[in-house]
Amino acid sequence: MKKILFLTALLCTATVFADDAKNEWQSTTLSDVTIKKIQDAEYQYKKCVAGEMQKPAYQELESRRATDAIMKQCESVLSQIREVYLAEKVPATIADRHLKQMRMQTTRNALQGMMFDEASRKSGQQ
Repeated sequence: MKKILFLTALLCTATVFADDAKNEWQSTTLSDVTIKKIQDAEYQYKKCVAGEMQKPAYQELESRRATDAIMKQCESVLSQIREVYLAEKVPATIADRHLKQMRMQTTRNALQGMMFDEASRKSGQQ
């Protein structure tokens, strides 16, 4: 009796963890032209962030607030990558996951740079 109950419970849990088809990764191939567009958009995004970091207005702010303002200024550049993904029929969840990862990494790098600049200014080295 215990074996039957255990097997029934095991079968029920297997159906609970099944993914629905719309969230599964369907293998897609991106053309070289599309990959080049995405790389160009990534470069423009990082270039935007680096350019904003050089502005004197952000040098006067606390590093976290300055980084937040910089990232908001460059958000429109990042959305171009999403448009390229959606034009190639990449699922929106996959595109958003990649953009989130890129945004977080760029934010970390920008914050680290801003904190370094703020610390060097406070120590009187600049």
